[in-house]
Amino acid sequence: MDWDEATHALGVDEMDRTHREFTALVGMLMAADDSDFAMLFGKLLDHSRQHFSNEGRLMRIARFPALGEHEGEHHRVYGDLVQMNRAVQKGRLLLARAYVKTGLTEWFALHLATMDSALAAHLKRVGEAPAKTTGAALPVL
Repeated sequence: MDWDEATHALGVDEMDRTHREFTALVGMLMAADDSDFAMLFGKLLDHSRQHFSNEGRLMRIARFPALGEHEGEHHRVYGDLVQMNRAVQKGRLLLARAYVKTGLTEWFALHLATMDSALAAHLKRVGEAPAKTTGAALPVL
């Protein structure tokens, strides 16, 4: 998965920077051999925890009305990643490879075009798009 400014950029620096990192990690995972896959999947899990936590912080700061639905989707995907990581760390890569290649890329495209686009529009409208990345991490499931 490669970052495409025209497709992926939302115009909120913090979100765009995080999404660039996400697409880079997914791209590396898609190209990884078996010896690197587990380490990169762990990095994707760590990135996703921070990514989702930071978006949650932005939603709270800006009083985003669809916070519950958006965070629910984050928790669902993070839970999937946690479950798959358990298998990946035991050397079972097949399902995780398929998820990264198909499920995760399709989810990201839809999530970006709907939930994240709505959040970015709201942040721009209310003027709450801070550049500093901080916030509590999601609980490990």
